[in-house]
Amino acid sequence: MSAGHHHHHELDEVDETSERYKQIRNVTLVGSVVDLGLGVLKIFVGWLSHSQALVADGIHSLSDLFTDFMVLWAAKHAHADADEAHPYGHGRIETITTIALGLALFIVAFGIAWEAVERLYLPESLLVPTYWAILAAFVSVVFKEAIYRYTMWAAKKYRSTMLRANAWHSRSDAVSSIVVMIGVGGAMAGLTYLDAVAAFVVAVMIGKIAWELVWHSVQEILDAGLEEERVLEIEKLIMQVDGVLQMHMLRTRRLGPDALVDVHVLVGSHLSISEGHHIAEKVRYKVVSEVEEVTDVMVHIDPEDDELVAPCRDLPLRSSLMQDLKQSWHAIPQSNAVEGVTLHYLNGMIEVDLILPLSILTDVDHGELSRRFNDAALAVKNVRCVRVLYK
Repeated sequence: MSAGHHHHHELDEVDETSERYKQIRNVTLVGSVVDLGLGVLKIFVGWLSHSQALVADGIHSLSDLFTDFMVLWAAKHAHADADEAHPYGHGRIETITTIALGLALFIVAFGIAWEAVERLYLPESLLVPTYWAILAAFVSVVFKEAIYRYTMWAAKKYRSTMLRANAWHSRSDAVSSIVVMIGVGGAMAGLTYLDAVAAFVVAVMIGKIAWELVWHSVQEILDAGLEEERVLEIEKLIMQVDGVLQMHMLRTRRLGPDALVDVHVLVGSHLSISEGHHIAEKVRYKVVSEVEEVTDVMVHIDPEDDELVAPCRDLPLRSSLMQDLKQSWHAIPQSNAVEGVTLHYLNGMIEVDLILPLSILTDVDHGELSRRFNDAALAVKNVRCVRVLYK
């Protein structure tokens, strides 16, 4: 049942991934068709109506096609399955692309500011344009703002910073069209410097967004953790799992749209391996199903608080310890009947549980036998105590 369930869970994830890729691709393709249409329209109308600003704006729209293709390429490769060379998948391709898009936005912002300053110094370069220019710019604003909203909706839905960056490329185009409208209107009214001031404000705004996108993505590549309230939410969920006594060393990091979690969980010191594992699986399932971006949780089970107690790493493993124990017990005739030995490595020492058949107690008192096993074993280095159980 468990294997089947796990397989089913992975299939769900694959479906989700391909669905996410399809949506990102579709949103971006719609955007690129609009970019192409608007670019051609603005250059043509700008040329007809002698508006240099509109021609420049048209070139800006066409340059958005370049970022659209970047996003399409990145989405395709970022959604490729994990392989031997990239065992955690390719999610960071989106992160690197976001940095590239952010830097491209910086260049856009710089270009807008540069042109604005140039126009302040060369007012005669503002040819007085026509109403056609205002109309084309207005059409552009409507379409580009719509594409911005559509792309932003998808960016939020699929947690894609890359789409968010591309959405801002669309909005920068919409806003620069507004600046053109202000400029054209200003030129008609004789206020030639108006668009330069507006353009400068826009440039600063776009530059700020670009900086935020780049900063966020660089942090991700440096494996910064999730936001504090997210981490607190994950802690709360883990502590709700029955059997979890404490937790520490919770670490989180982003991987493109997803996040990974590592945690140490303290459980009862004498639980069986399978119960400890079961608790770990419950912790993993709870966090993955309730925290949207987390796709995997690595749970390390501790039988004791390893931050406080003596370490057990120098203690011997079973085979060499059993040789010493058998030697210490060889004088006890019942030691041949031992059916099982459980070892508990706790606080820098080893506790030993022996299982003996109940029938052995016909000729010897169980308290006496337990004491003999315990006393003999205390001669063995690292052994804290021996408990004898009968079945």
